[in-house]
Amino acid sequence: MIRTLALIAALICTAPAIAQPLPAKLDKQNAIVIDTTKGRIVIKLRPDIAPEHAERIKLLARDGYYNNVPFHRVIEGFMAQTGDGKNFNGTGGSKYPNLPAEFSSVPFTRGIVGMARTSDPNSANSQFFIMFADGSSLNGKYTVIGEVVSGMDVVDKLKRGEPVTDPDKMLKVQVASDIK
Repeated sequence: MIRTLALIAALICTAPAIAQPLPAKLDKQNAIVIDTTKGRIVIKLRPDIAPEHAERIKLLARDGYYNNVPFHRVIEGFMAQTGDGKNFNGTGGSKYPNLPAEFSSVPFTRGIVGMARTSDPNSANSQFFIMFADGSSLNGKYTVIGEVVSGMDVVDKLKRGEPVTDPDKMLKVQVASDIK
């Protein structure tokens, strides 16, 4: 009996985590699911305001480009940046060309996801950031690509730094409709 209970306990402890349900009414074709070292983040993409950027994020997720990529720049009270699957430090982009800016009137508030770029407004490629707080200085200057609809508590737990020492990572990034 004790041996059987020990075997059952071992199986339970090694079983994969039960899949977390996605938010109700989520358009799974336009959402990404990010499983991180701290938990799951679900982002609703906004193809209505940034169609090229939303498609790029989905393309890179499907390519596996974002898997095991660190949150390389995480600034308290501002934002958490990730998406450099080339150099892993914020200096790289994907094999695809840079994107033209798709600015909108959507304000940068807590949970908004924006596309990172250089000083050139048309240099966004693969990197993105999640806002911890309001960032009105970014309004109309960066492309809003979506918003966190689940897991902002996970974003809040990310290790801080610029650069981050031993950073948290996006372990797996998937388009929600691709999850089986």
